[in-house]
Amino acid sequence: MAPARVLGSELMSKAAILTVDDDPMVSAAISRDLRRRYGADYRVVRASSGPEALEVLARLVLRSQPVALVVSDQRMPQMTGIEMLEQARTHVSDAKFLLLTAYADTDVAIKAINDIGLDYYLLKPWDPPEQRLYPVVDDLLDDWAKAHPDHTTDVRIVGHRWSDRSHETKTFLARNHVPFQWYDVELHAEGKRLSDLAHAAPDDLPLVLVPDGETLRAPSPLQLAGALGLRTTAQQPLYDVCIVGGGPAGLAAAVYAASEGLSTVVVEREGPGGQAGQSAAIENYLGFPRGLTGFDLTQRAVAQVTRFGAEMVLARDVAGFETRGPVHAVRFDGAEEVEARSLIVATGVSYRRLEADGLDALTGRGVYYGATASEASQCQGDDVYVVGAANSAGQAALNLARYAKRVVLVVRGPTIEATMSRYLVKRITSSPQIEVRCHSQVVACRGQGHLETLTLERRDTGTREDVTSSWLFVFIGATPHTDWLGADVVRDAKGFVVTGPDLFSPAYEQRWPLPRAPLALETSVPGVFAAGDVRLDSMKRVASAVGEGAMSVYLVHRYLANP
Repeated sequence: MAPARVLGSELMSKAAILTVDDDPMVSAAISRDLRRRYGADYRVVRASSGPEALEVLARLVLRSQPVALVVSDQRMPQMTGIEMLEQARTHVSDAKFLLLTAYADTDVAIKAINDIGLDYYLLKPWDPPEQRLYPVVDDLLDDWAKAHPDHTTDVRIVGHRWSDRSHETKTFLARNHVPFQWYDVELHAEGKRLSDLAHAAPDDLPLVLVPDGETLRAPSPLQLAGALGLRTTAQQPLYDVCIVGGGPAGLAAAVYAASEGLSTVVVEREGPGGQAGQSAAIENYLGFPRGLTGFDLTQRAVAQVTRFGAEMVLARDVAGFETRGPVHAVRFDGAEEVEARSLIVATGVSYRRLEADGLDALTGRGVYYGATASEASQCQGDDVYVVGAANSAGQAALNLARYAKRVVLVVRGPTIEATMSRYLVKRITSSPQIEVRCHSQVVACRGQGHLETLTLERRDTGTREDVTSSWLFVFIGATPHTDWLGADVVRDAKGFVVTGPDLFSPAYEQRWPLPRAPLALETSVPGVFAAGDVRLDSMKRVASAVGEGAMSVYLVHRYLANP
């Protein structure tokens, strides 16, 4: 019996892959294929029915045996695959689920993506497995492994949760996909112990403890990047293309440029991914029916960039650029610079600052622009307020509701339907943890050392209400990062870069210097292109930013062929 097989002590060293199928021949085939590919790293376990599979999972959980993947047939007696997986979620909430099904059951499988969190469905038969089975399972197991790292080599951070410097450090590590463990000096005994061992003064916090490295005391992002071995300087004297900004547009440009043979460098101030990289879920991106997190999208994109040979220079602020004949020089703070024959501006946008009394002093101390997973997990059992009515605010509210006691979405307008995607509106309005307050705005923030109270105002009546909360997340508007471009690159009044035919509008028509017309994404400086959210009248969607990043490389080729 399968339960007897799982109790063997040899299973304890590996995570399990459980296969469930009532047909002995199919069960043997799927187990054989999985064992051949993954047997060195995972223990493949078989069950012949839904009830037996649930018994196996219960025994694995009781023995602290991790389960990475459950692969189940859909059509089984007693219990269908989806019915089994729905119950299995209570046993192994973090396992990946793969359903094997017939073409006639695809509608049921697609519905299960939303209903039970099905990760993927695969039509039978899966031959040849090298083409149809293994690529799917590779992705699922990679995602599971990333969510279950070996924490013995993690960076440790010791600080105070209401410290803006601690927040900056955690955000930098999270955005650069560096796993870390967080210890609060007031809430965690280990944090206090480590602080005492380091003889840390308040100004030394946060401490960053790097395995096999020196203890860092309140490091800057550049110091932190250097200690972690992240690249902070360019390796070549001249590149075909320099891409400033590592969001979806910049990463897409890097993938296409490097894969097509252009020497490519990406300069990123904080961490790859941009605003999209902080999204808890991107559900309308083509090719991912279950959606994916911004972290996952960014990690996959960075892997592609690296695979094709593009360089990434991190933690560097770009101070300006200048054109030197056929070369554009991008200057960093200090004396360093990068030279390239073409330049793509993909610096994206940041959330606009909220105008409220007392808010600036509490930024990073309970008031945050955007939200990373580390902030969301710290809101356990608290009341949380989110300002904004676009998709980013909606996704953040849903993610925070997984931890918080209550999430209040503060919306200036009369409704969220006009500014948020329908699938998000439906989830928000049906969530018992989320309250939507329309015609409302935050007008004041107060607290000693960290946020403690907010003042909300009804815009239609002017009435005000003070509420208690230590968490405010802001998702409003968009401010482009373009000050470094100087006067030669034409921008509109809000700072968005003007490109292509728009340069011939009455306001800018005297600024294009060449007899030829500018290329579609070319700025007023020949050879300098803009892609993604930073560009005037761009769509402000991940897919469109990726498309513009790819298109910009096509235009770079045209420019380099005839500068």
